[in-house]
Amino acid sequence: MAIQKVTVKNQTGLHLRPAGIVCRTAMLYKSRIVLVHGNTVANAKSVLSVLGAGIRAGDEIEIRCEGVDEQEALEAMVELFESGLE
Repeated sequence: MAIQKVTVKNQTGLHLRPAGIVCRTAMLYKSRIVLVHGNTVANAKSVLSVLGAGIRAGDEIEIRCEGVDEQEALEAMVELFESGLE
C-alpha cells in the first residue's frame, strides 16, 4: 500500500467539478484508491463518495493506493492535489 498526506489547495474544496477531476484521474488506474478525511474513507473512483467526504479547502487528507500500479496512482493523485485540481 502506498500512502501520502496532502493539503487541499483548491479554494472551494472538493465540490462537483474538482470531485469529477479526482474521479476521472483515479479511474485511470487499476489500484484501489481512497481518500481519508478524519473518520471518513471515500472511494476516489466515485464522485458521490468524494462529495460525501465533505473535503474543504485547507483540509489535510490521506491518499491511499493499493494494487498493481499503486505507486504510479499515488504520484498522479498527489500531483493532482498539488496542482490545485486545475
